[in-house]
Amino acid sequence: MRVLTKVYVAAMAGLALVWGVMLYMHAPVVSRTTIYDALLLCALAVTAQLLSYLLPKAATGSIGFIPYFAAAIVVPSWPSVVCVLVIKTSVEIWMRRPPLKAVLNIAAHTTMELVAVTTYLALGGVSLRELPNLLDLSHVTLAAAGPALVAFFVASVANNVIVFGAIAISSNRSITEVLHSNVNRSGIGFDFLAQPLVFIFAWVYAAFGWIAAATLWVPIMGLRQVHRTNLELEQTNEELLELMVKSIEARDPYTSGHSRRVQQFSLTIARAIGLSERQIEEIGRAALLHDVGKIYEKYAGVLSKQDKLTPEEWAIIQEHPVDGANLVSTMTRLRDLVPAVRHHHENWDGTGYPDRIAGELIPLASRIIRFADTIDAMTTDRPYRRPLTEVQVRSEMLRCRGTQFDPTITDRLLACALWPTLFAPATNDRSIAPLVVVNQVSTPAGRNPAVKIVREA
Repeated sequence: MRVLTKVYVAAMAGLALVWGVMLYMHAPVVSRTTIYDALLLCALAVTAQLLSYLLPKAATGSIGFIPYFAAAIVVPSWPSVVCVLVIKTSVEIWMRRPPLKAVLNIAAHTTMELVAVTTYLALGGVSLRELPNLLDLSHVTLAAAGPALVAFFVASVANNVIVFGAIAISSNRSITEVLHSNVNRSGIGFDFLAQPLVFIFAWVYAAFGWIAAATLWVPIMGLRQVHRTNLELEQTNEELLELMVKSIEARDPYTSGHSRRVQQFSLTIARAIGLSERQIEEIGRAALLHDVGKIYEKYAGVLSKQDKLTPEEWAIIQEHPVDGANLVSTMTRLRDLVPAVRHHHENWDGTGYPDRIAGELIPLASRIIRFADTIDAMTTDRPYRRPLTEVQVRSEMLRCRGTQFDPTITDRLLACALWPTLFAPATNDRSIAPLVVVNQVSTPAGRNPAVKIVREA
C-alpha cells in the first residue's frame, strides 16, 4: 500500500502542476496590486493552518479554505494558486509533516484553488474588484454569488475526494468507509454551510480593504475554534468508547475484535434497509457497546469455556444485556442507547432474553444488532468448524426468518446489493471467533421447537 500511496500522491501533484501551468499560459497579464491581494488573503490562512485539528482516520482539518476561496474570486487567476502553494508549503515545512503527507496536502490545496478559480471563470465570474457598485452588497451578490458558491462547492468536494482517497489507499479501506468515518464527525457539513460566509469575507476585503477583512477574520476564527472544540470532544468520546471495548475484549482472545465487527455489520445492515445517517450512527454506537456488560468478572470463566454451558452458566450469560444497559445508562450522552443494548438478544417471536419481548416491541437497533451478532458468529473461524459461507449464512437467515429475526429486515437485507459486502475479506483478524452456543430454545405453544444460533460473546 505504501507504493500505491506514493503513486497516488505523485499523480495528484502532477495534476496540480500541469493544471497550474495551463492556467498561467492562458491567463491575462496581472498587476502588482492583484498579486498583493492574493498574497494578503492567503496569508490569513496561516493562522487557520497552524490551528488545524485532527479528524478520524489520520486526516486533519482547518478553516484555511475561507481566505483561499476568497482569493479565488477576488483574484481569479494564477497569483491565487501560487500564493496557496507558497503558504501551504511553508506551513507544512514549519509543522514538519512527513514528506508524503506534506506533498499530498500541498497538492490537495493547490488543486482545490485551481478548481475554484477555473469553475468561477467558466461560470462567467470576474474579480470582485472589477464589479461596479462594489459597496452595494445586493448588486455584488446578484453578479457573482452564483458562480462563486458553485465554485466553492466543487472545489471543496475535489479537496475532500483527494485527501480521503489517499487515506483509503494507505489504510486499505474503501473510500466509502473513510467518508462515513469523517463526514459526520469532521465538520465537513459546517464547511459547506460556511461557504456564503466566504463570499461575504471576500466582499469585505474587496470593498473595504485588508484591515476590515482581518478584523472580520478574528471572530470567524473564534467561532471555528468553538466548533473545533466540540468536534474534538466528540471524537475523544468515540475513541474512549472504543478503548473501553478493546479493554473488555483483551481479557479473552475469543472476543477479540467481535464488537468492532458487529458494529461494521450493523452499519452495513442499517444502510441496506435505508435508514438515515443519524440513525445509522446511533446504531453503530449501540453495536460497539452491545457486549459492554461482559466487563464484569462473573463472565470471565463462562466466556473462555470451550464445552457446552451448564444451565447455571447459561443463566449468567443471559444477564449481560441488563448489565450492559445499566453501565451505558450511567453516561448521560449515551442513555438513548440503553434500549438497544438491553434488548440485542431478544428474538422476533419472543423467545429471547432478558425480557422476552417480541416483534416491533424490540427496538429497531436491537433487531439489527441481532443480525450482525449472529452473522459474526457464523462467519468467524472456530477450532471445531470453519466459517460458514455466504450461501450457508443466507440459508440460516431464511430458516430463522420470523423466529429469531425480523422478517422484513431479513427480506430487505438479502435482496440488497450490500449483502455480499458482509462477506468481503475483513481488515481485522477474524481467525479466533467468540464463543457460539447452539441452544435449544423453547417456543410458544403450537410451534415446533427451533434450534437457533445464539451469539454469546
